[in-house]
Amino acid sequence: MSLVEVVCVTKQYASGEETIIPLNEVDLRIEKGEFVSLMGSSGCGKSTLLNLIAGIDRVTSGQIVVAGTNITGLSRGKLADWRAANIGYVFQTHNLIPVLTAYENVELPLLLLKMSAAARRKRVEIALEAVGLTDRARHYPRQLSGGQEQRVGVARAIVAGPTLVVADEPTGNLDDDTTQQILDLLRRVNDELGITLLMVTHDAQAAGIAQRRIRLEHGTLVEAAQPEHSQAHRQKIA
Repeated sequence: MSLVEVVCVTKQYASGEETIIPLNEVDLRIEKGEFVSLMGSSGCGKSTLLNLIAGIDRVTSGQIVVAGTNITGLSRGKLADWRAANIGYVFQTHNLIPVLTAYENVELPLLLLKMSAAARRKRVEIALEAVGLTDRARHYPRQLSGGQEQRVGVARAIVAGPTLVVADEPTGNLDDDTTQQILDLLRRVNDELGITLLMVTHDAQAAGIAQRRIRLEHGTLVEAAQPEHSQAHRQKIA
């Protein structure tokens, strides 16, 4: 069984008298440890699919199974608990809380889990070290660069040891040099930590770091050509 199984998923919603269908009977499978990028034109439903897989939104029909759990069948409360334990989310706009330090922002997801203060501290320290921000642990977001803020966002996403990390346009607000740094970090998270990643991006170059690229077109998924990095990556982990 694949880590993520999206089976015949349709999502629709009303906009005035019109019915919008961004996703129409979509099927997708993601294997454990895989790094998948999802591309498509603006407004095509990429973020909608990401949020459905992350348990933030609900399908209209079909089902989504993550690590053996059919999340479409969970109650709202159980879905929130499942999401806290299984999903790491990297946002485009960082979504850091300005009155909390980098350390405290990274610690936030752990406060939703049953964990001792000592265990939380160890996990936060490991996550900050993984993204190269140990020396910025006590800094507030306003004292960090955009790239450093996004690194805090990545640390927050991986701190709980999630089943899946989803990233929604994680480099959309960054300059070219910082974009490359964040992409290298995401690739390292996948390579070295074995974390499964699903990244939404409109940037073909950014998408090229993934093992597999897929494109959303007219509500359905199309497999894209494999980037050269994917072949090298597969040889490395084989």
